[in-house]
Amino acid sequence: MFSGFESTGIETGEARIFLRRAGAGTPLLLLHGFPQTHAMWSKVASLLAPHFTVICPDLRGYGQSSCPESTPDHAPYSKRAMASEIVAVMEQLGFARFCVAGHDRGGRVAYRLALDHPERVKRLAVLDILPTADVWNRADAKFALGYWPWLLLAQPEPLPEQLIAAAPAAIVDTALDGWGTPASAFDQETRSAYIDALRDPVHIHAICEEYRAAATIDREHDISDRTNGRRIACPVLVLWSGRGPLNTWYEAAGGPLGIWQDWCNELSGMPLEAGHFFPEEKPDQTAHALLEFFKPHR
Repeated sequence: MFSGFESTGIETGEARIFLRRAGAGTPLLLLHGFPQTHAMWSKVASLLAPHFTVICPDLRGYGQSSCPESTPDHAPYSKRAMASEIVAVMEQLGFARFCVAGHDRGGRVAYRLALDHPERVKRLAVLDILPTADVWNRADAKFALGYWPWLLLAQPEPLPEQLIAAAPAAIVDTALDGWGTPASAFDQETRSAYIDALRDPVHIHAICEEYRAAATIDREHDISDRTNGRRIACPVLVLWSGRGPLNTWYEAAGGPLGIWQDWCNELSGMPLEAGHFFPEEKPDQTAHALLEFFKPHR
């Protein structure tokens, strides 16, 4: 994976962020989700590297990045803190402005980055997510059963930590084989890498803290933004799974675009005929959609 990419670690003062980088031209940051690491982008990143400087980090608490100590309010694992850290990483790489795409949890860091640091983000793509506060406000029985990590991992410690530590393979396999993605989208090497990343108790706790933040402080940040009329200033692309919940659960609200339009000044988007993990299931289609959106515009 990541042939031709260099690997490095960036010290931010609070954490060490591992990343891979290749290419030249406009910097394009790719942020991963759960239960993955930066490795989810390997095929897409290779397709985009001829056109951009592609940067694929492990978010704090995930993969090979370190795990800062948390606090009772979970603020160190808020998307605000994670987004600020990404800004620091990009600054050290020499990029004051950049494009960003985020899938799943990485999408939440990505849109928070665009809200909190509008001067940094040229264009934003969010993949198979809705804003955190909107998700919680519309949560029902389907959500509780379908998106089990939101509820399970946000429970007080140590219950979710102990459950993950006892069965990391079951957590990864249940996630990867759900939400419309065929099992064939992931080879055994990839599955094993994601499982290994969930074997360390420190990283397990950090990931649970990130989910606890989403249920509390991240939601508060979103509500504050909506109350104060803050919007994402840059152009936004929304891609979602045509076989997943986002394609059907929110039809009364106008679907994903109907919800995101309350947050964005300039919005476009479409479903991809794939499951939740479409960057790995359909890397060619994903890369094409991102290339068309992020390529230089006059």
